[in-house]
Amino acid sequence: MQETAYYVKNFFESLLIKSPQQLNMQHITEKLGIKIVFWDFSSAIAERNGKYNLFINQQLTEQQQWQDFGHEMKHYCFDQGNQNDLFNSFIYYQEVKAEYFAYHFCIPTFMLEQLKEVTIHDVVRVFNVEFEFAAKRFDMYKNELIHAAESYVSYD
Repeated sequence: MQETAYYVKNFFESLLIKSPQQLNMQHITEKLGIKIVFWDFSSAIAERNGKYNLFINQQLTEQQQWQDFGHEMKHYCFDQGNQNDLFNSFIYYQEVKAEYFAYHFCIPTFMLEQLKEVTIHDVVRVFNVEFEFAAKRFDMYKNELIHAAESYVSYD
């Protein structure tokens, strides 16, 4: 299992989240003690005195909010400090990593593995994400399977 997928699996298991039906922002933020605020600006997460506030753009669709939530959770799990103190190139790096993390967070590998003969439309429905997001994650998942299969093949 890939490192990000493994981290996400352990993260969700630590919260006793084992199925796609348990994947929702309110449920997760309650378990983590994070206050969620819906507002009219870009989604963001902020920490002050050890308390986290997660701001989600209320003008987005439910699917887009979930995808933004996954992005912000990468910052919660891995990034500390104020981005204003960082070089632009490092901010860009963190944002790219957060986008990648969001695919794994919103559509966890261990949950995809539980589905049989899954299609992109199934992923959209089961994980409540947009079609393009599901299609990209589905491609990532198929590539992971191909890579895993190739690593077991002997070329003697």
